[in-house]
Amino acid sequence: MKKINRRELLKNGGALLAACSLPISLVEVAFGKDSGQNFTFAFVSDSHITHIKGKQFVNNWDRGLIRAVAETNLMDPKPDFVFYGGDIAQLGKPEEIDHGLEILSGLSAKTHYVMGEHDYYVDLGDYWRKQLGPDHYSFDHKGVHFVVLNSILTWEKWMHQKWDTGMDRMKQMARLDNPNGQPFMVGETQRKWLKNDLGKVSKDTPVVVMSHSPLQKIFKGWNFWTDDAEQVQALLKPFKKVTVLYGHVHQIQTNQIGNISFHAAMATAWPWPYPSTYSQKESFLPKLTVEMNRADPFFERDATGWQFIDMSNGDVAVNYQLPNNQNRVVAMDKKSGKPADTMYQAADKRIPPQDNY
Repeated sequence: MKKINRRELLKNGGALLAACSLPISLVEVAFGKDSGQNFTFAFVSDSHITHIKGKQFVNNWDRGLIRAVAETNLMDPKPDFVFYGGDIAQLGKPEEIDHGLEILSGLSAKTHYVMGEHDYYVDLGDYWRKQLGPDHYSFDHKGVHFVVLNSILTWEKWMHQKWDTGMDRMKQMARLDNPNGQPFMVGETQRKWLKNDLGKVSKDTPVVVMSHSPLQKIFKGWNFWTDDAEQVQALLKPFKKVTVLYGHVHQIQTNQIGNISFHAAMATAWPWPYPSTYSQKESFLPKLTVEMNRADPFFERDATGWQFIDMSNGDVAVNYQLPNNQNRVVAMDKKSGKPADTMYQAADKRIPPQDNY
């Protein structure tokens, strides 16, 4: 019998699970020559559990999260831990958070949580923190430094202005294209904490940052945006290799800014269309982003999906597994020093609307 090494097992397992439309991200971190330090973790995000009344919740969003939990538990090899990328709830209600956490309690691995804006603005995160603890923290695992940030804060004056109810404030941040909303930010207090935290870490140590909003500026009209992104990036710039993984956008996005690789996770709830489909506002999506076929309303899991992320010696290769869409790989191109999707970015393979980029 042919002996299958661990990397082959991971990739073959990923191909098998792709047939199940796994709505999570499996991440392999492989730094240096010591294979004993290699490990995997799963990344689940954006379930948007929605309470209707009594014990009723929106079934489709429930099913997406239930499926993610079940298929995470079936992974072989088992992930060392799981990250949840934010937006457990749709409107931050205790019923929604509790229901989501009840589903997530089925995970067989330890889970680390990131706060999303839908978890936060009804009560400024009080209930979320009561259930889960701090909203920003760090830890080390097998030679990698992990940082979790709460990136969905905004101006204190806006957060604490007089609102009739917390739900009024929540609804201002829960919709797109709302002129009454405000841009997201990490904020000065967390940036000071991050500077102090990173000051204790060797610049050769791989750093993985988990946030809910992208730590870059993509599309302000939909708050695919973090207002102090450049200041956070400056704190990460001294490190040899940094990867930022985020949720919030419900779509595939990949970018490279200096030493920092950015990758979005798919949602377990629903996909967002790309901002380029909204013609009234300028889009700052990187050219690397490739539009996929839009969701099929008759297939509840279409345009959700998962990605297998291989980080070998700090270089990132993302294997996207998409139901009803062609799978593709975004990997570091040694010549350009940037990630490239050879299937879609090659000159003879570009597809509309990218021809106009």
